[in-house]
Amino acid sequence: MTEKNRGKRLVTYVKDYVVFDLETTGVNAAEDEIIEISGIKVKDGEVADTFSTLVNPGRRIPAQATAVNGITDEMVKDAPRIGPALLDFLEFAGKEVLVGHNIHTFDLNFICNGAAKHLGRIVDNDYIDTLFMARSCLPQLRHHKLVDVAEHFQISQEGAHRALNDCMMNQQCFEALAKLQETMPLNLCPKCGGELVERSGKFGRFWGCSNFPDCRYTKNIHG
Repeated sequence: MTEKNRGKRLVTYVKDYVVFDLETTGVNAAEDEIIEISGIKVKDGEVADTFSTLVNPGRRIPAQATAVNGITDEMVKDAPRIGPALLDFLEFAGKEVLVGHNIHTFDLNFICNGAAKHLGRIVDNDYIDTLFMARSCLPQLRHHKLVDVAEHFQISQEGAHRALNDCMMNQQCFEALAKLQETMPLNLCPKCGGELVERSGKFGRFWGCSNFPDCRYTKNIHG
């Protein structure tokens, strides 16, 4: 699933959103399967609802995946398959902005691939990846995994690597990162609200929208 078949990546805080997380059988969205989907719906900055389901992948869960998230074949044997589970999650999320950690290159690939394959639909919700926020707001950290960001903000990491627990952790991290972001200058695209990033072209360096190719806004780097 290419990035043009998903929503825009936003960089600034929104007060209504759904933070979500997945557990999977592996890291390859084309070959591996989702085994847990969780989400927390936030309205006006406050938690309003939660969603969580295990998913039966239709095959054995690799031992290395169980070692990370603790999810076993026995736990998912009576769980729904990915089609119904994903449909329920997407109905829960609606058109809200999706928030998650490393979702730009991981979770959204699984969600978009699964929705296309099993539901015949495109997931075009705009989204915010807190990994990008953490790298921007906390450059002093050596690593920017969710547990590293949570530790920085003294947020409990208990139960990490289970989807709902990670959602709870990330929701608190997102709110804390947003407060930091308020004190920082942002270089935003005036057309779509995405982040302007420095790029190199035929005539030298320039600012280009991070939502390219959907947004092709550019600006002279000295302008």
